[in-house]
Amino acid sequence: MHSTHTQKRLRALSTPVILILILCAFVGLVTLFGDKSLARMAAQTMIRVVFVVGLWIFVGNSGVVSFGHAGYMAIGAYASAWLTLKPQTKALFLPDLWPWLAEAQWPVLPAAIAAGLLTACVALISGAAILRLSGIAASIATFAFLAIVNTIYSNWDGVTGATSSVVGLTRYADQWVTLAWAGAAVLVAAVHANSASGLALRATREDEVAASASGINMYGHRLLSLVISGFFVGVAGALFGHSLGVLNPGSFYLGITFITLAMLVVGGVSSLSGAVTGVLVLSCLIEALVRMERGVEIGDVAFALPSGAQEILIGVVMIIVLIVRPTGLMGGRDFQWPKFGKTT
Repeated sequence: MHSTHTQKRLRALSTPVILILILCAFVGLVTLFGDKSLARMAAQTMIRVVFVVGLWIFVGNSGVVSFGHAGYMAIGAYASAWLTLKPQTKALFLPDLWPWLAEAQWPVLPAAIAAGLLTACVALISGAAILRLSGIAASIATFAFLAIVNTIYSNWDGVTGATSSVVGLTRYADQWVTLAWAGAAVLVAAVHANSASGLALRATREDEVAASASGINMYGHRLLSLVISGFFVGVAGALFGHSLGVLNPGSFYLGITFITLAMLVVGGVSSLSGAVTGVLVLSCLIEALVRMERGVEIGDVAFALPSGAQEILIGVVMIIVLIVRPTGLMGGRDFQWPKFGKTT
């Protein structure tokens, strides 16, 4: 009995370890054999891992599809910008910031953590209302939240710059910094999923009525998962801004909502390995399509995809995956060491 319990714990631990090793191998190989543009692609991929794993913490465990996480990402991105930009830059582009915030210039790591904590607080407040709903009603409410955040940030001229881009952010979020955060997100997601709260939450995902009858506090567990999810999505926003060095509210709306949900669906919503796999597969596909849009030479023939083909082909890939493997590429399974594959 003790051996069985220990083996189950080792199996649960093996998943995040394998995923972190895969991410390290991906970044290492891209850095070793790629150019600067591929290194930037690796950094963007790790940011997507932080975002999608954060999204999976809520969606994968609760079964409630969220269209609002890009709003949490925007909150984290701008919070980090407010804390790290030089006071002179803020006075020029963001003149209406509160005095203490206008004078602040934090180191990048505390700023990223603070951005995540602020986003977690917003997730707690918004989730307290949204998660009183369930099913499609909750999903529509998350989209309403996204629309509210986008409207505020697109019109709050003196605080967010409105539709003008905020520039001058320190570009520290390279592939190694983002890899460290991706590893942390994977580890926390695995710990939460195997905790009592995570297991109870997945029980509500399978059967809400039976879970409620068993005394499981569905509202409380969903709210906790949304707060943890919000933290990592907020950090992903901070990393996003400090990877590109520029912010615009348009970066946190329908485009990123579609692509991140596509990554989650393609990999498989019901497993952490599916979330990470979907990000890696679609990120590589996106990079290939971007290069093909710019034009590639095959022998003596120059070939280029028409502009906008990237979104269309990603949609086609998602449809094909859903037809062939409705549960995603991983089919709801997680990576595990072979020797932990059986219990006695």
